[in-house]
Amino acid sequence: MQHPNGRLVVTYSAKRAHNDRENRRKGLQRLEKRVNSGKLSKKHINNRGYNKYLKLIGDITITIDYEKYHADSIWDGLKGYITNTTLTKSQVVENYMHLWQIEKAFRISKTDLRIRPVYHRIRYRIEAHICICFVAYAVYKELERLLLKNNIGISAEKAINEIKEIRKLQYRLPRSGVIKTKLLRLNEIQTLLTKMKI
Repeated sequence: MQHPNGRLVVTYSAKRAHNDRENRRKGLQRLEKRVNSGKLSKKHINNRGYNKYLKLIGDITITIDYEKYHADSIWDGLKGYITNTTLTKSQVVENYMHLWQIEKAFRISKTDLRIRPVYHRIRYRIEAHICICFVAYAVYKELERLLLKNNIGISAEKAINEIKEIRKLQYRLPRSGVIKTKLLRLNEIQTLLTKMKI
């Protein structure tokens, strides 16, 4: 189907239809509680969330528009994707399914890797800062892959925090003067992390 911004791809999923029905039903229950409590006023009549089912009768009575609620069921399970690519319908849907990974990458870059704010002014320093952040992200993704491969059921963030807590003791033997190092006792997760197979 053509769309002013490209092509509109519409898909149907029975699972999504079930979730849509359940979410709307739960939203309606919450709305009914609020209507019955008498705490709603004119300011709640808007199209935000499930408030779109509210209806104003006269000047003071707020009720639920059940016709509008039931009419929305025709959209259950449908999802539209607007694209200007030449990908097939299935490729569009599959690529959209991976969108969460891109969003996660941006979130990690902004929070854990601190790609922003950038305190540099000179171009090559800004580029170096961004390059270091992307290399750090590649290392982060490799850690995620190793955790999955080794069946260690923790997130990369938790693994990093556990690794930070590993302590090593360095000491010198009094007679020979030889310097030795020893890892302090590791907890169960730290032991698994140190024995990961690459």
